[in-house]
Amino acid sequence: MLELREVSKSFGGLRAVDRVSAVFQPGRITALIGPNGAGKTTLFHLIGGVLQPDEGDILYNGKRLNGLPPWKVARLGIGRLFQDVRVFRKLSALENALTAFPNQLGESPLWSILQRPKVVRQEVAATERARRLLAFVGLLEMADDPAESLSYGQQKLLAIARLLAAGSEVLLLDEPTAGVNPEMAKSILNILRQLAKEGKTNVVIEHDMGVVMEIADWVYFMDDGQIVAQGTPEEVLGDATVRAAYLGL
Repeated sequence: MLELREVSKSFGGLRAVDRVSAVFQPGRITALIGPNGAGKTTLFHLIGGVLQPDEGDILYNGKRLNGLPPWKVARLGIGRLFQDVRVFRKLSALENALTAFPNQLGESPLWSILQRPKVVRQEVAATERARRLLAFVGLLEMADDPAESLSYGQQKLLAIARLLAAGSEVLLLDEPTAGVNPEMAKSILNILRQLAKEGKTNVVIEHDMGVVMEIADWVYFMDDGQIVAQGTPEEVLGDATVRAAYLGL
């Protein structure tokens, strides 16, 4: 379980995140919504170790994440999908997935020489698993295609496969359906549902309220750095404060 306890972050005189407490449960999809500048992305930066909180605690399975750099947070099982995707454009889809597997013996020249059979066995197993992950996200037929030849939506799917290859149990997804066509958006949402069924913790920043209503199990509404409403999508989007501040109704 991922938990925030009274987390705050300021930049000069701006309090971007203000005493935020939230719980993100395994096996469900939690949406973070709110106007631009509400603090949603800053919250992701804090969870992922890009920024450190001024106050409060960030806990994952009881372990305090404060002070850990991003790579250590990722090793603990917290992965992030950025809006700009960040795939390795010149590598194939398969190679992109393979780069994410941790503790690969072949990364060491000494192991490659002295323990070649063991390295080869690990590489074969990793390749098979990478292909299964590509099949899971619907990209197996494009395994050998360079990532730059994939559509934007397909690159998002590849980035999700790479997070899974890294062993991520918590997925921080920044607008996963933004900028993709409706059919691709449907594919992405179906994958997130399946991951939730498998026990993954999915946290989604989303501006499309139709997507929130369709997929979210729980919603946190942020405004001016604070969580001002939480509940089911129906409860939050039916809240008068949310409708006035965010939907203009």
